[in-house]
Amino acid sequence: MSSGEGVAMIREINFDGIVGPTHNLAGLSLGNLAATRNAGAVSRPRAAALEGVAKMRANLALGLVQGVFMPQARPALGWLAQLATTPEEASPALLANAMSASAMWAANAATVSPAADTADGRCHLTVANLATMPHRSHEWTGTLAQLRLAFARSAFAVHEPVPPPFGDEGAANHMRLAAAHDAPGIELFVYGQRGGPYPTRQHVEASRAVARRHRLDPARTLFVEQAEAAIAAGAFHNDVVAVADGLTLFAHEQAFADRDMLHDRLRALLPEVRIVEVPANRVSLGDAISTYLFNAQLVTLPQGGQALIVPAEARENAAVWTWLEEMLAGNGPIRRIEVVDVRGSMANGGGPACLRLRVACDPATVDPRFLVDDAILDGIEQVIAATWPEEIGPDDLGRPTLWASAAAARRALLERLDLAPLI
Repeated sequence: MSSGEGVAMIREINFDGIVGPTHNLAGLSLGNLAATRNAGAVSRPRAAALEGVAKMRANLALGLVQGVFMPQARPALGWLAQLATTPEEASPALLANAMSASAMWAANAATVSPAADTADGRCHLTVANLATMPHRSHEWTGTLAQLRLAFARSAFAVHEPVPPPFGDEGAANHMRLAAAHDAPGIELFVYGQRGGPYPTRQHVEASRAVARRHRLDPARTLFVEQAEAAIAAGAFHNDVVAVADGLTLFAHEQAFADRDMLHDRLRALLPEVRIVEVPANRVSLGDAISTYLFNAQLVTLPQGGQALIVPAEARENAAVWTWLEEMLAGNGPIRRIEVVDVRGSMANGGGPACLRLRVACDPATVDPRFLVDDAILDGIEQVIAATWPEEIGPDDLGRPTLWASAAAARRALLERLDLAPLI
């Protein structure tokens, strides 16, 4: 997809994580209120994965470029081996952490800086270490293998994680504002200092390390503290209370520790920035978090204008939906609302934005096995419908039959997409 004589055509690609065959509701993520609330319930991996495919189809229908990341092998045998145990011998708690399908939330896979922002003119990706939560801390090796395969060309630089103890949770705490995907932008790294009863997941030193690795211009790189009240209310990642695209920052009034300072700095660096702020007296932090209003995909459409892709829960909340309708009736930059049903992911605390990692690059430089169209999604859908478990309850996690069927399902998908190197 290049135009002209070797001229790169930079597009934003949304890489969605496919919901894995061990998707379950073990309630492992402290501070993720949905995951905690639904702990111990029966999950429906097949339905959740098919919802994710439907979301990808909807993105294609909007004219967006769509990619995919594969589920990781579960149980995480290497991680259990490091703990000197096996799936058969592990405690229920350790086994639950080893069975997590949380790699489906690709927003936590890595932090991405497009070539227009970096000193060497390459697109840089740093894999997140996800060090705060045990069930996520072992994801990075599988993620790194996929990123090195998908972005193997010289147009990219793929970095290993920032070392612990500096927790890094990837693009869920990173935003970019720019006039175009191929224009130099302002990169915002959002970190936590305090979270009330909950741990903060993004360390400022991790964010600074990523910015240095990506060779970003310090004058156009901002480090922004997330509000303690937002974290305490359940906004365990910044993308639960804010999202950015193009020249638009869409955020809750209580998202940042010093919103006035942030707004002033953005306007000084990018005078054309458009800040769309939802007042707390119209939509409470509680309503914003429970509906994942801001864990939406804010996208620029090929024909121009911006769309906000929100979960169905946003339409079902009167305060949230009323505000969105009033926003559309105004003269703001967001001119279209698309509603998607991702209830399986939402039940475990991940909305539309959690499921995707955005990468601005020339699609022709990406391994084509990671890019999809409707026909490829047909094949993915067929594998999921034939092999993914219909339900998983808490007692199923320790059953060898589930381990075997999940491995077979994942293998069938990788073989269907010619991704045998990841088996």
